[in-house]
Amino acid sequence: MTQTDSPIIELRHVDKHYGPLHVLRDISLRVHQGEVVVIVGPSGSGKSTLCRTINRLETIDSGEILIDGVALPEEGKKLAAVRSQVGMVFQSFNLFAHMSILDNMTLAPVDVLKRDKKEARAEAMRLLERVGVADQAHKVPAQLSGGQQQRAAIARALAMRPKAMLFDEPTSALDPEMIEEVLQVISELATDGMTMLIVTHEMGFARNVADRIIFMDEGRIVEESDPEAFFLHPQSERARSFLSAVQRH
Repeated sequence: MTQTDSPIIELRHVDKHYGPLHVLRDISLRVHQGEVVVIVGPSGSGKSTLCRTINRLETIDSGEILIDGVALPEEGKKLAAVRSQVGMVFQSFNLFAHMSILDNMTLAPVDVLKRDKKEARAEAMRLLERVGVADQAHKVPAQLSGGQQQRAAIARALAMRPKAMLFDEPTSALDPEMIEEVLQVISELATDGMTMLIVTHEMGFARNVADRIIFMDEGRIVEESDPEAFFLHPQSERARSFLSAVQRH
């Protein structure tokens, strides 16, 4: 992992409410180039909301979010330009159901980035090969398994050549035997030096792939450390009880 002084993703004192519910409380976080930061914590702790604020799928009430040093605009073309630099992979794949996997892959590179269609298709096939689903390119999403759809969704995000990738519980909608194939793809991205912020409940994966673990509870970052320190010597009582509950299952 190489780090530059300027982070790729930076949150400064971010707050977010849903009505009376205070879901993000004074969140400050930096993710540097090539770093893999994994966010863990109990359900309802604000993990997914934090992830979704980074490319403004969720708006914030106060604070600031920067992508590669540029403050996230509120709307319009400037927002689209900054958003295109951050790939996002969701729990539920979000592929366009009526389009082939290959067409899903090339839509944004051609329409948003104005890439040549032939070149976009060639790059899409290279990426589908990389994640192991090139033989599914001409099928529609419903013809693929959940694991194949999620791998295609990762390839689709990579087709935009993002500076960073966000993963919001990328395996939570998958059957157990499909989880490993998706985690393997993400692990390979980590090895290749992709900057990533990952929300997951897969603790073994978090321990193996993260450079840094962020533990959240009730909208706050409670603890932040390297994986070994977090899993072996959690500092807070809340993290200790969370890990103990996770390890019992």
